Amino acid sequence: MIEILTSGVALGVHVPGLLLRDRLREQGASARVTVLERLMPAHTLATTARSKQAFHRDFRVALAGQKLARDASIATDAQAVDDLLRDWRAREVSRFVVFSGFWLPIIERYVERYAAGADGVPVDVCHVDSVQSPSFDKAGPTTLAVEHVWLADAANERIPCSIPVSREEPLAWTDRDHRLLVHGGGWGMGTYRERAPELLTHGFELDVVAYENRDLAELDGVRFFMIDPEWHPWLDDGYPPFGPVVPDEVPVFAQREGHHGSFDLARRALATVSKPGGGTLLDSLWSATPAVLLEPFGPHEQRNAELWQHLGFGIAFDDWAAKDFATDVLEDLHTALLAASPADYSRALL
Repeated sequence: MIEILTSGVALGVHVPGLLLRDRLREQGASARVTVLERLMPAHTLATTARSKQAFHRDFRVALAGQKLARDASIATDAQAVDDLLRDWRAREVSRFVVFSGFWLPIIERYVERYAAGADGVPVDVCHVDSVQSPSFDKAGPTTLAVEHVWLADAANERIPCSIPVSREEPLAWTDRDHRLLVHGGGWGMGTYRERAPELLTHGFELDVVAYENRDLAELDGVRFFMIDPEWHPWLDDGYPPFGPVVPDEVPVFAQREGHHGSFDLARRALATVSKPGGGTLLDSLWSATPAVLLEPFGPHEQRNAELWQHLGFGIAFDDWAAKDFATDVLEDLHTALLAASPADYSRALL
């Protein structure tokens, strides 16, 4: 049994865990995803939901909040943690794959209680970002003997391995819509909304991922999509319910099987326009869709952007604007992405 440990605070951490689970199950392995927030009391989750809304509405608040964040494992309920440790023991978990550093102190407790003096349980720390992300910095050093797995590696300027979002081949460049996918990650953060009018004036149609109803507007050339605002990763084991939204109409959200719904939009787009989160890079890689990179959410995302530009997979928004938003620039990036051939982490894990 492989236990995949994520956090619902960031879909760029949680969705890759779901993808890994599905790729493992396709190969006959037993794997389960557990979300850290399921161990937290209701009042803590309510605070998290309020923070998400504030971070979406003002990127400056988000950047300040990131600096003030603390180790989330201390907010967990002690009884819930004890129950989970017993559950791991009963299910004979044979390996942990950790996507959030806040899980490491909890695994330490498990090892102390059930595996002290033995060989222990192998722990893979799976880095979605190209450098260590804030959750591992906030959690501090660990006593566990972990194996570090990098889905992107800024230090060595490469992609050592990856998690396939889909087994489908990327869509051919000539078969793509003349559209851009514009979004702000799972929390809808960043400056993507401010960039939409400029992109429209240059002849692109847009698929914009809204975060709340107040983001919607009647704009020619723009289709809006949204993750169900009532859904949170700790409510179920599926991908975010996702669908098109129209002002003054009741939306219909659906949970995609196998991968998240927004990836279907990325596959058909000429580029994604977004901050450089780790999940965005993963989608870019497996859809062979170039990333037009907006302002990063912290230093780790800045390193993501630098890596993607170095590899020829992405371009900064202002640099693309200086080239008059030329589509042949995007086609060159698409060609470079097609040539990437990272190892499949799910296969290596087995």
